[in-house]
Amino acid sequence: MATTNLAKPTSFDRTLASARSTMMFSEVVKLAVDSFRASKTRFLLTMLGMVIGSASIILVATLGSTGKQYALDQLTSIGPNKIELQYNGGTVSGPDNTTTPDYMTLDDMKAVLEQVPGIVASSPMLEFHDNISVGGGVSKATMLLGVSPQYRIVRNLVVVSGRFFDDQDERAHDKVAVIVKPFADELYGSANAAVGKIISVKGIPFQIIGVFREAFDTYGQSEISDHTLLVPYPVARYFTGTNALKEIFFTMRDASMVLPARERILAIVRSRHYASSVYGAVTLTELLTSMAKIADMLTIVLTLGAGITLIVSGVGIMNSMLANVQSRIKEIGIRKALGATSREIRLQFLTEAVFLSLSGGMIGTLIGLAIPFTLGLLSPFKIPINPWSAVISLTTSVFVGVLFGTLPANRAARLDPVQTLKYE
Repeated sequence: MATTNLAKPTSFDRTLASARSTMMFSEVVKLAVDSFRASKTRFLLTMLGMVIGSASIILVATLGSTGKQYALDQLTSIGPNKIELQYNGGTVSGPDNTTTPDYMTLDDMKAVLEQVPGIVASSPMLEFHDNISVGGGVSKATMLLGVSPQYRIVRNLVVVSGRFFDDQDERAHDKVAVIVKPFADELYGSANAAVGKIISVKGIPFQIIGVFREAFDTYGQSEISDHTLLVPYPVARYFTGTNALKEIFFTMRDASMVLPARERILAIVRSRHYASSVYGAVTLTELLTSMAKIADMLTIVLTLGAGITLIVSGVGIMNSMLANVQSRIKEIGIRKALGATSREIRLQFLTEAVFLSLSGGMIGTLIGLAIPFTLGLLSPFKIPINPWSAVISLTTSVFVGVLFGTLPANRAARLDPVQTLKYE
């Protein structure tokens, strides 16, 4: 019984064994801070790479988000609720084996308006080209579009001078026109000077009552060119001699109604024409979704590119820590002689590496967040700041510290205490 009591370790023995084999993490952190203070200049220069890399990740992500928001805002300014119905092909066979295109008609538009709820604006569009006379024996090649007054709403046009033709002009078949701004500048020098001028289309005088522009530059990707005149639809029919429509525009009350309405509109129009005829409905919904995906992918690629800076900084941290281990060989030997384990030595140097990288990452993150925040306050531009970029920056900083601090920490942990005490 007595032998059993002697074999049982006492409380003092357990405490002594713990002291020899473990070290409180707070002490490890304190040693890392002391090491930083002892070599401030070297560590600050090493940390500079992490500062630049972390700030770059934040700024690149912010630039990507800003560019994405700008592009989506520009596309949305066309009209996110717009549906553009188009004739894509198909013919109607007639006598003598003649075929004619199976275009849409004004009756198709009326049928859609009667059967599809939620449409707040619509416009047919007739298109024809002619050389118009602007006086003084000068003529210009021009594209005339016959549209309704609601075309301004559907296409989100901006009237920069004068006015757009209204329902009264349409009912009275008034010979009025609205000219695109680049054409007005070319012909008359300014938008204001164009208003009130008379132009001749096939010998018929038209008065310019307004000048317009698109909400943003479409770079030639819309039906409106730099030589476009808009005239009331009933008047345009005089020149074309037909009710055929290649395009019809609709605007829905809410963006959520666009996709269901598109399918319904296509079904109605197809039911009124031959089965071989092809019609399509273009909306901005798919385009906006695609643009958002492209912008997100571009931001990810640019952010990964900025992350290379952190990898380079990690190599700098590893070199600095290897030099740190080399300069502290004797200290490591003394600590091992006093009972420090390899695990504690490894943890100490790994903590120093993480402390170094995380400190640089935090400073860089603050700088990266401060720059766009300050620009947003001092400028009229709205700069979105993605909080996830800060999380990614800090997480990457810790990862870099662990990854590139492991080799120096392992080298320090494997040092032979006998040899280190002899080191000079």
